[in-house]
Amino acid sequence: MRYYIIAGEASGDLHGGNLIKAIHRADNAATIRCWGGDRMEAAGATVAKHYRDLAFMGFIEVLAHLRTILGNIAYCKKDIQDFKPDVLVLIDYPGFNLRIAEWAKKQGVRIVYYISPQVWAWKEKRVVQIKRDVDKMLVILPFEQEFYNKWDYPVTYVGHPLTEVVQEELTQVPVRPLTTEKPIVALLPGSRAQEIKAKLPVMLEMVDRFPHYRFVIAQAPSQPDELYLQLAAGKKIELVKADTYNLLRQAKAALVTSGTATLETALFGVPQVVCYKGNPLSYWLAKKLIKVKYISLVNLIMDEPVVTELIQHDLNPPRLAAELDKLLNGSHELETLKAKYAILWQKLGSSPASVNAAAIIVQTAKEGKTK
Repeated sequence: MRYYIIAGEASGDLHGGNLIKAIHRADNAATIRCWGGDRMEAAGATVAKHYRDLAFMGFIEVLAHLRTILGNIAYCKKDIQDFKPDVLVLIDYPGFNLRIAEWAKKQGVRIVYYISPQVWAWKEKRVVQIKRDVDKMLVILPFEQEFYNKWDYPVTYVGHPLTEVVQEELTQVPVRPLTTEKPIVALLPGSRAQEIKAKLPVMLEMVDRFPHYRFVIAQAPSQPDELYLQLAAGKKIELVKADTYNLLRQAKAALVTSGTATLETALFGVPQVVCYKGNPLSYWLAKKLIKVKYISLVNLIMDEPVVTELIQHDLNPPRLAAELDKLLNGSHELETLKAKYAILWQKLGSSPASVNAAAIIVQTAKEGKTK
């Protein structure tokens, strides 16, 4: 059967890659075309458009690139028409994917959404569109089922895909030691150039403040070395590319941009400070519209401030240094954090999300084939 999958960022490529592997195991005749990245391609899909060409975040940035975005939407529609999938699988990325869902539904395409848009955070009324256009919604956060129940829309919790990814890494992949005599602080500044430019300079201020530690940057696969080296401005830093998990397994602490990386860092048990800084106008608009108490997945899932979040003006060198010092030298804080991380694992469970999702997607493709 024929599967068309759309992921628009690095985390979607990670989860999309594992999903594609699971689909191939469940359907050995699967033909898969996608919007995604290197992981999805390596898993056996043909990439129609790479996510690095789609990475626009923030209200102002989207407006500035509107012509490109509209062009991408038009190309995607034509590509789906030409491919004629039995099922369309959408992975998060709601600004783009919900537009495609609305169009695809009118074409009679079966639609599965894997990893719900964060409609519980803002634009809650998007649920009306989701109910209309999406045949099956597969959610990965425990509280999302309850949220959708309020809208009388049954969804399926398949587990969180990161638990199986991290568990596999911890149990099957040997640590590849990063040669150093100093303990490591990992810097995870994000995958998009604009977020790296906003946050990494503040993170790098810690290099001189903590000379007894080695600062190692997790480089985004889609970004060149030059971007990081220019921002480092002669500071002694190191880059690791496509090796973030190995880095986290050896880090004593981490400075992490908000997003999926906060949950990955927590599942590896690494103490962290969550960092966010964006375009001032975009941030102002976001504060007006977004309803959640926290920006990190760790705190959202736990519904309490387990990890410190430094947002916008609070993300400054003195404040970041104070929080990092607590992680490196505060024994009580570390014990509490370790206990909270253990509860986080329990909340997410150990069900293999990609396998569960693939079974539903393959069944939906069969329904599309026979309709």
